[in-house]
Formats: sequence, structure tokens, C-alpha cells
Amino acid sequence: MSVLKSYRFPIILLTSIIIGVFVGLIFGKDTQVIKPLGDLFLNAMFTIVVPLVFFSISSAIANMDSAKRVGKIIGYMLLIFAITGIIASIIMLIVTLIFPPASGVHIDLTEAAKQKSQPFLEQVVAALSVNDFPAILSKSNMLALIVFSGLVGLATNMSGESGRPFAKFLTSASDVSMKLVSLVMYYAPIGLGAYFATLVGIFGPTLLGDYFRAVVIYYPVSILYFFIGFTFYAFLAGGGLGVRTFWKNILSPAAVALGTSSSVATIPSNIAAAEKTGVPKDIRETVIPIGATIHMDGSCLSAILKISFLFGIFNKDFHSISAFLIAIGIALLSGMVMSGIPGGGFVGEMLIVTMYGFPTAALPILAVLGSVVDPPATLVNAIGDNVASMLVARLTEGKNWMKQKFSHS
Repeated sequence: MSVLKSYRFPIILLTSIIIGVFVGLIFGKDTQVIKPLGDLFLNAMFTIVVPLVFFSISSAIANMDSAKRVGKIIGYMLLIFAITGIIASIIMLIVTLIFPPASGVHIDLTEAAKQKSQPFLEQVVAALSVNDFPAILSKSNMLALIVFSGLVGLATNMSGESGRPFAKFLTSASDVSMKLVSLVMYYAPIGLGAYFATLVGIFGPTLLGDYFRAVVIYYPVSILYFFIGFTFYAFLAGGGLGVRTFWKNILSPAAVALGTSSSVATIPSNIAAAEKTGVPKDIRETVIPIGATIHMDGSCLSAILKISFLFGIFNKDFHSISAFLIAIGIALLSGMVMSGIPGGGFVGEMLIVTMYGFPTAALPILAVLGSVVDPPATLVNAIGDNVASMLVARLTEGKNWMKQKFSHS
């Protein structure tokens, strides 16, 4: 009964998604009539996420014991993000060499519309900053919001005693934001069911078309990475206890990620799950919001798939060390850098096209492929942030961090 009680809400969420899948398969595009029910949930999560990210990051840094700890957490975080991204890229690279995703595929190429592109440095500046304070309070400027939140937390921390009242306010606001999330999650079964029904109803036919082979490759690989890869990472973070605790608490954010196809929308439930897993407050409230913007193992998997898919369509040889290294580099850029740049998805796809010299007609192909693999990619992206926070806790707190946490609770 205790197990059933622990998994009750995740089971309800997963059941609502399964019902949504069947509704989408049966009614097809007619499911768009219930799309507003899904949009209502997504809108609520996106509305919460801006104050939650600001208060969680700023309060976490404001209450850290020292600047040295801030540096350790961020340093370990970036190291783990890079290592897991490289591992994901290599896994998909091996799979696509064994099972070429474009084998037997024939797609009519139509010239892509010309896109106005900014110089790279200008895009980086646009990602890291805004020119007016109200613009910082938007999910469209997440990376700038994260930078601003970190600076507010650091300034509060450095203010000493005079900053203590403000630090307490930030902590209180962070707790209130999490409670607000728990209230909105009561609506999640309806919202996720409706959203997933619409998703399957609209994209179901595409999955059976020219992209079927690529989808058949991506979905199993991402699901296996989710179960096997994250179990391995959880074991590295906390041994057997880490694995059990991770899987006990991860199903709710996994359902949100799968149903909404948004890493940002998953931040609230992801932080709540990390709290139950025992990840220290300053680590979980730093790693997970930042990870939602720059840590994308699922995007690394999809970037390699896209590259291999284009090589097959254009009959180019993908079997060279230089092609492999460029592919892994692009995958990391797509996951860790481009996702933080406005229009980063398009920039990442443009990078693939230009680095290998493909015609611009390849861009619509990548856009469609990205759409059909988006749900499992988001699942891997979002939950990767959660297990990364566990690994950061392991490196920061020591190998017995989880046992010590639960022995004191």
C-alpha cells in the first residue's frame, strides 16, 4: 500500500497520457477541439516558471555559505552537462552507423525560405541580456533571466548582514512558488491527457510517413537512454539507494516532460522531485533551472540523428573521423549553447546544414524531423537535469551525501 501511495499521482498522470494517446489515434486531427484544455495547463506552468526560476536560483545562491561553493556547484554542473552530452552523442552515432535512418527514404526537396540571421556574437548578447527590465520577466529570455537571478543571489550573498532580510524573502518566495506548483499539478491529469491527445492526433500520420525509420530508431534509443543511462547515472550518484530514490520520484516530472514537450514547463515538478530525492536546496535550485536551458542530452541524440539522416538523403559518406567529430561538436553546441539563443533550434539546424555544405532545402526536413522526435527528446532533456543534480550533489557533498541526508530527516 505504501508503494501504491508513493506512485499514486504518477500512475494517474501516466494513465491520463495513455488515454490521450488512444483518443488521438481514434479521433485524429479532431482532437484539436480539446487542445485548449492542454494549453490551459501549459500556460499555467509557463506563468509560474519565471518567478520560480528567479526565486529558486537567487535564493539558492544568496543562502550559500561561500562564493567557493557557488563555483564548485557551477563547475561540476558544467562538467557533468558536457560529459553526458558527449555520451549521448556517441551512443546515437553508433546506432545510426548500424541502422542508417535514411535508408530507403525519398523526400521531395523544396527550397527553404530565406531566414535573416544575426551575427553569432549578437545572438549571444541577446541570449544573455535584455535592454529593459520588464523583458527579463519572460520565458522567451530564460538564459538572461538565469544570469540576472544568479547576479541578484550573488549580490545578496555578498551584502552580509544587510542582505539577510532580503535572502529570507527570496527563500520564502521560493517556497511559496513551489506550493503554487503543487496546486496547479492537481489539474495536470486533464491538461496532459488533452495535450497528448492533440499531439498524437496531429503528428500521428507523420510518424508513419517518410520519417518512420528515423522515428523507429530515435524512440527506442531515447527510451533506453532514459531507463538504462539514467539508472547508471543515479547509481553513480548514490548507489542502490540513489537508483531506488530516483525512480521513486521521477515519474511525475517525466509525465509532464512527455506531455508538454517543454523542459522549461518541467522545471517546477523537476525541482520538487529532486527535493524528495534529497538533493540539497542550493544544488537543485541551481542545476535544474540552468539545465533546462543548456543541458540537452535528448537534443544531442536528435542532432546526431538529423545529421545522419541528411547524409543518407544526399548520399554523402558519413564514415570518417572528421565527420564524426564535427557531428559530436554540433550536437554539443545544439544542446548546450544554441538552446539558450533566441531561435536556437533553427540556429542549430542551420549549423548542421552549413557545416556540412547541405543545400538550404534541407532545413524543412530537419524541422519536421525535430517535431516528430520532440516528446522523447524533451523527456531525456528534462530528466537529465534531475539526475545531473544528483551527480553534482555526489561530487559536492561526498559519496555518502544521500545516506546522510535521509539519516537526518
